[in-house]
This record gives sequence, C-alpha cells and structure tokens, in this order.
Amino acid sequence: MKLTAILWSLLFMATMMIASCYYDVEEELYPSGNCDTANMSFSQDVMPIINQNCNICHATGVEQGNVILDNYDAVLPHVTNGKLLSTIRHENGVEPMPQGQPQLSACTIDKIAAWIADGALNN
Repeated sequence: MKLTAILWSLLFMATMMIASCYYDVEEELYPSGNCDTANMSFSQDVMPIINQNCNICHATGVEQGNVILDNYDAVLPHVTNGKLLSTIRHENGVEPMPQGQPQLSACTIDKIAAWIADGALNN
C-alpha cells in the first residue's frame, strides 16, 4: 500500500514538473533582442498577427464587441482612432486584448506600432 502511494506521488510530481516546463512563446523563451520592424507590410506582417491573435473573436460573422478586423478596410478605423494599439498595449481606459490572454510580445506590438508609424499603408 505504501509503495503504491509513493509511486502515485512520484508520478504526480513528475507530471507537474513536466507540465510546468511547457512554454510556447518562442520570443519570450529565447529573447534575441533582434526585433526587425523595418518596412512592415500590412499583408505580410500585420494581418498574420491579427489573424493569429484577434480574428477568432473579431472576424466577419463573429464580431465580438462589434469589432471586425479581418481586412485592411476593417482594421484602419481602429488604427485611426488609436484603439488597436492601445488595446494590445493594455493601456488604461481600454479593454486589454487579446481578451483573457497575456499581452502580445513586445516585438509583435513593436511591429504593429512601426507599421502604424510608417503610415499604416495597405501594402
């Protein structure tokens, strides 16, 4: 009986140790300091970020909070009014996005900010 309890305890501790080691944000796990924000493109850089992090809730047909972000024309008003950047930066006075998730990596936010600073072109 004691051996079984010990084995279960060891199995539980091993499982918890393995689970606590899981980490899937490469930029945070292996920070390189090399965040290239030059020549950001909406189609090549910004839209993939939005698709991966936003459009589960903010695509046509879902529209949580009456916000759609699934194309350039839909994203631009949120850029113009400052909401896109302020929500992903988790600034005061706005709902932090992605909702219920950690803040996007600094590099990811910097890429979107660079695209906006460069004129938020549809390229």
